[in-house]
Amino acid sequence: MKKILALILALIFIFSSCSRSNEPYSRTDFYLGTVVTLTIYDDNAENLMDGAMAEIERLENLLSRSVDGSDINRINQSAGLNGVRVSQETVEVIEKGIEFYNISEGLFDITIGPLVDLWGIGTESAGVPKEEERLAAIDNIGIEAIETDGNLVFLASSGMKLETGGIAKGYIADKVAEYLRENNCEAAVINLGGNVLTLGKKPDGSTWKIGIQNPFESTGTYIRVVEVDEKSVVTSGPYERFFEENGTVYHHILNPFTGYPVDSDIAGVSIISDKSMDGDGLSTTVFALGSEKGMALIETIGDAECIIILKDGNIEYSSGLLQYLD
Repeated sequence: MKKILALILALIFIFSSCSRSNEPYSRTDFYLGTVVTLTIYDDNAENLMDGAMAEIERLENLLSRSVDGSDINRINQSAGLNGVRVSQETVEVIEKGIEFYNISEGLFDITIGPLVDLWGIGTESAGVPKEEERLAAIDNIGIEAIETDGNLVFLASSGMKLETGGIAKGYIADKVAEYLRENNCEAAVINLGGNVLTLGKKPDGSTWKIGIQNPFESTGTYIRVVEVDEKSVVTSGPYERFFEENGTVYHHILNPFTGYPVDSDIAGVSIISDKSMDGDGLSTTVFALGSEKGMALIETIGDAECIIILKDGNIEYSSGLLQYLD
């Protein structure tokens, strides 16, 4: 009788945990250097939310180089000295970073940490570096200096620093979605500061409407709206972080070859993809390559589409993008 009762209680828990609520449960917090908002439609939404936020915090503590003791921080601290044993998640992010290096003509480089620190864009110390400092930072950049052996990661040259911010948010969004699916959540929106990942459809069966930021207007002003389900929408551009000095605007997307911000004809780019980490890396890659090479790259990738907003105000769409326009 006790076994039967336990089984009944277990079944009640399973069915209640996967019951979809028509009412959204949202929470906003600050992680990953940005505002994070999760919205969950589920009768067990509060518990799911606690677990999802905990997963974001756990992964930030692995992948953020600004967190003391994180995997990336330990790798950077040990550059040129010894290898560091890290989590499988960290290895996956590093390997993905190398993939983006290969398809971006070297413009997406996760060893760009020395340049990021030097410019300090997004911090109070932002400023144009001296030429000798810029050249010295470039000398400490090089994807070939990353050595891996299973979960052992080694930066072969001292002074090198990994910077995985270009794909870490996307990876974390994917892992949060994985956690929610494993816990039978059927409908949710994960917004990690510009990285939006939708889970399922709305409770009424309709798709999610995601606004595409107008790069020429204030935050929250949309130039287009896309309708998606089970898709990631990542938007980025030079308007996100920048500073002005002596009449010149310097943005945060840096060219590892020149040491200066990338000179691109793009004002903003949005990627629709299955995985948010792909959207994260591709948005930066397309911007860095410029509209012609960037669009050509997207057309070779089966599960990615893009909207490119040019500096002159014109908008370009990849061949499969129109199906998502509202």
